[in-house]
Amino acid sequence: MSAAGVALMLGGAGILLAASPARAADVSYATECIPPAISGLPPVQGTTKVQITAPAEATVGDEIEVVWKTVEAASKNPDVLDLQKDTVKPTGTLKVAGAQTADLAMDGPRQNPPIPRNSPMVLPDMKAKLKLTAPGEITLTPGAYNINVSKPISTDTKCAPKEAVQPGATVKVAEAGGGSGGTTGGDTGGASTGGSSTGGSSTGGSSSGGASSGGSSSGGSDSGGSTGGSTSGGTTGGGGGQTDFEGKEVQVAYSCKTPIGDKEAVSPVRINAKKNGGDFDLTVKFSKSVMDSPADIPADSVKPSMEVALGGADKGFVHVEGPTNKEPIKAGDPIEIPDLTGTYKPGASGRSTLSPGVLTVEALGTTTTCTPPADVAVSLELDTSAQPGGASGGSASGSAGGGDASGGGLAETGAGDDGALRALALLAGTVILIGGAVFTFTPWGRLRGAR
Repeated sequence: MSAAGVALMLGGAGILLAASPARAADVSYATECIPPAISGLPPVQGTTKVQITAPAEATVGDEIEVVWKTVEAASKNPDVLDLQKDTVKPTGTLKVAGAQTADLAMDGPRQNPPIPRNSPMVLPDMKAKLKLTAPGEITLTPGAYNINVSKPISTDTKCAPKEAVQPGATVKVAEAGGGSGGTTGGDTGGASTGGSSTGGSSTGGSSSGGASSGGSSSGGSDSGGSTGGSTSGGTTGGGGGQTDFEGKEVQVAYSCKTPIGDKEAVSPVRINAKKNGGDFDLTVKFSKSVMDSPADIPADSVKPSMEVALGGADKGFVHVEGPTNKEPIKAGDPIEIPDLTGTYKPGASGRSTLSPGVLTVEALGTTTTCTPPADVAVSLELDTSAQPGGASGGSASGSAGGGDASGGGLAETGAGDDGALRALALLAGTVILIGGAVFTFTPWGRLRGAR
């Protein structure tokens, strides 16, 4: 029997031999992408370009494979950080219409090359199986899709069409047991609506984790918050038989430098002390307010500390620190602000003052620094007696000038195991540290500059 005869026999039995794919053509459509909330970015307007591949002809009862190839995502990876290898996973929805209707869930592997900052997103192909149930023509049209970035916290950028999308492929489905017909799917997917981008030219960031490019930013001014330090001296203690001393809550206007922009925050801080021989056990408390986590935060990933500033009779700084978060914190769950503790060994006799000093937060191997104003208010005054090896004249372990906010790591993403989204983790850590503070973020568009 000839090869043609074998093919006809198998075809009659409903078995497809290497069915030719529908001729693929790019489909472009205007798209709006919503970056993850933690990024603080506005919706992004862009253009998505897709190729849909499927068999040109098939038979009722067949299960065909459909492939979605993203030729061009509606975004670039922003110029903040590099995305590590195999951290990006796309999913999407394909519209099936015509003789058969369905929303076909498309899924791609978590597989990508390293994606440098300010470069096109590279997404793996998405695939799905479709069981054919009715004869006739069906069209396959790309629709909404999601880009997930996994490290060190999971973030999603959700993208959806902003116009009617043309079909990407057409499949001719024959009755089971009948001929499949002689025509191919042709290039019905070739029509493109163009979908020019309505977005601006600046690159946004995802914090999604780098999944979106931002539209133009209208800028905006930093409010800077109210200044700390206008209040008069704090609570006085230390004399007589008293052992517990509660400081006054003072409003501190912090200036924080981070790789994702300068930020300012006003936070209420109180310094308490407990006399322990000639020393004092210090506890620094932030507002008792609780805020929701902006993203999933891994356990033991964020640690705050402060250099309490001494004045009056004594000089120098006292290091206090808080514990790391023992449990993972889910996005939307409340965050309790930990107390910072340490021991003050006086270096001078007389009346010494304690004021909030430089705040530091370490997150996933990175460091950022928040500096109070020079005239920050005094929270607590103590009557002190000089102790051997006391604090007088000591220096802060943190940089009073704010230090290098990059911590040697944030701007150089990719270093360490969790470099891809350290800026997001740092932002989450800063939120934990400041607690009840009100941030006035510098607009992202101004941080990036016009593109």
